[in-house]
Amino acid sequence: MNTEKNIKTLIVKKPLKLDCGKTIKDFPIAYETYGSLNSKKDNAILVFHALTGDQFVTGINPVTNKEGWWSYTVGPDKAIDTNKYFVICSNVIGGCMGSYGPSHKDSDQKIFGTNFPVITINDMVNAQYNLLDHFGIDKLFSITGGSMGGMQVLQFISNFPNKSKTVIPIATTSSHSAQNIAFNELGRQAITADSNWKDGNYTSNETNPGKGLAVARMAAHITYLSKKGLQEKFGRKLQEREDLKFGFDADFQIESYLRYQGSVFVDRFDANSYLYITRAMDYFDLAKQFKGNLSEAFINTRAKFFIISFTSDWLYPTQENKDIVIALNSIGADVGFVEIVSDKGHDSFLLDVPDFLNALKNFLDKSYEEN
Repeated sequence: MNTEKNIKTLIVKKPLKLDCGKTIKDFPIAYETYGSLNSKKDNAILVFHALTGDQFVTGINPVTNKEGWWSYTVGPDKAIDTNKYFVICSNVIGGCMGSYGPSHKDSDQKIFGTNFPVITINDMVNAQYNLLDHFGIDKLFSITGGSMGGMQVLQFISNFPNKSKTVIPIATTSSHSAQNIAFNELGRQAITADSNWKDGNYTSNETNPGKGLAVARMAAHITYLSKKGLQEKFGRKLQEREDLKFGFDADFQIESYLRYQGSVFVDRFDANSYLYITRAMDYFDLAKQFKGNLSEAFINTRAKFFIISFTSDWLYPTQENKDIVIALNSIGADVGFVEIVSDKGHDSFLLDVPDFLNALKNFLDKSYEEN
């Protein structure tokens, strides 16, 4: 799914050497902006999206005609106030909403598929850095994102320690746990086991591994929710019937909900992109880049950090966020931390959670007044 409809694209001429050893150049980065860049160019916020996100942060996504993934958070008078801030977000390389990815064509005009180079969070961040040059921004006011977006935040400030005044990683981690790798592998296996995957060459074979991708989405979606939230919303309620059907249709509402989540995801996401992006998340280990010392990743920055976690997030639990706080405290960094009480699980950062939205807005606005 690589549509050019309503997509702003920056062609990066400068060669970028990837962690896998390959070099790319003249590649597209698709991006979107919200609000206006002021005359000092000191009000820009670079937002990084999560696994299944894209550059369309808020308002109506012109490709899918659905609400942007962070519409609760970004917009006029919202936590990230577009009356005040200039928000930039790009689709990550490896993605499927216009940035360079497996659905693009190689020099022989063949769709890459799994011949696309394996990418990392570091590669994604280094590619997105070109947007600062494009807009003539010397220093961002803030960088933020949740989940995989938070990983990019951490990598960005480590790579470019003087390029953002404030740093807000949300519901994230400095490295993937074995459990997270396991869930991602389950999703990848679901995709590659689909007979329509065709070793990644499904586009040229005019097939689509939709069933496998839907199962991958269903498995991942469970990890974004909490046990309490699922129980309160669905419990053991049956799907539009009085009694069990004694078959394998969706008897329970939760089954129907997951099937729906899987089916609509297939309409907007590319299966190979899912493989590449989950692989990048699994490879992410910021401490390993600094010989096991996470503190060293941040030693050169004077940025002000604000780290946010959620009580019911078991995908990236509070302790993994606190580990980042501990690493920052050990070098005397300016760091704040808050754990938001929410029963909405990992997805809390995407939803209408007033305590989260207020905490984010207060930090940004107070920091901006000091700017």
